[in-house]
Amino acid sequence: MTSLLAKAFEVASKLPTLEQNILARTVLDEIESEKKWGDLFAESEDVLAQLAAEALQEEAQGTTMELDPSKL
Repeated sequence: MTSLLAKAFEVASKLPTLEQNILARTVLDEIESEKKWGDLFAESEDVLAQLAAEALQEEAQGTTMELDPSKL
């Protein structure tokens, strides 16, 4: 455990029980959310690579169109 995290737990341990539980739930939810996003990005890596390859192929073939910034 880092010294900063230890300090945060030390300070949090002095909060009322309800505030400790709210803080704990917030931290746990954030960790779970980060894990889910990491898993989703890992699963989509192959799809993104395939889409990038297709886009590069279309560009090489001259079948792409330049975006008109005024229409975005």
